[in-house]
Amino acid sequence: MMRQLNIAGASFAIVAMVMTPVAAAAQAPGSVRDLVGARAAGGEDQLEYRGFNRISGHVEDDSKINYWWNGNTKECVKVVTYNGSFQSLNKTTNADCNQKGGNGDKSAAVAVGAVALLGIAALASKSHHRGDRDYDERGTADFERGHRDGLYNQPYHNYSRSDAYSNGYDSGVRERASQTSYRNGYNYGGGYSGYADFNDLQGQERNYATGQLASRGFLQLDNKKTDTGRYMTYWRSQSRQCLILNSQNGYVVSIESVSPRTCRD
Repeated sequence: MMRQLNIAGASFAIVAMVMTPVAAAAQAPGSVRDLVGARAAGGEDQLEYRGFNRISGHVEDDSKINYWWNGNTKECVKVVTYNGSFQSLNKTTNADCNQKGGNGDKSAAVAVGAVALLGIAALASKSHHRGDRDYDERGTADFERGHRDGLYNQPYHNYSRSDAYSNGYDSGVRERASQTSYRNGYNYGGGYSGYADFNDLQGQERNYATGQLASRGFLQLDNKKTDTGRYMTYWRSQSRQCLILNSQNGYVVSIESVSPRTCRD
């Protein structure tokens, strides 16, 4: 009886292991379903071979998000790459590929109504930038205006004192940062959240640096002492900044910005 239970348990474990990629593949459109789990380099070659063109992309934590458009089939596919492989490929709205109309794009229709209402000439953000926020027409318009201002490094002009504009501005600044992450020392900040500088703390006494981080809104999450010094992890939720501070002999030898996922895991 025990042997039967062990066999059954092992079978269940095997099923559980394969469920995730199977489920991800089931959600992908038929034209790209076989690419779920493929290595990114080969997968991108296959997408181009099948008539897709990469439209845009950004980074979210440790994953890369790219949008691919097929002009022949009128498909916009959102490709999520993690650890060098295609984690998922899902069909999304045409607007996410900078295309007009099609495939039930209700969010784009709302945004178009907002443009007519407030006279905004063009929309810069895509549906994923708004996340789970459900704005009415005016809120959507404020978000889009804020996102565009942040994306193109324009002054922060929240004349309606709208939270939607502030959220949009922060979203635009984060996208600008991801698009220019190839530059050394890049950072982002804007809106109500602001960006807290920390580079000036390099080489300072540890006690001074930790006091400054606290005054700038950082919360200490971890404090570990190792053979190579003391490592401290700091999180600032307003600007989604995660820092790792390394000190030796009472002085800061390095302070680096890392993925927000490091502070949330």
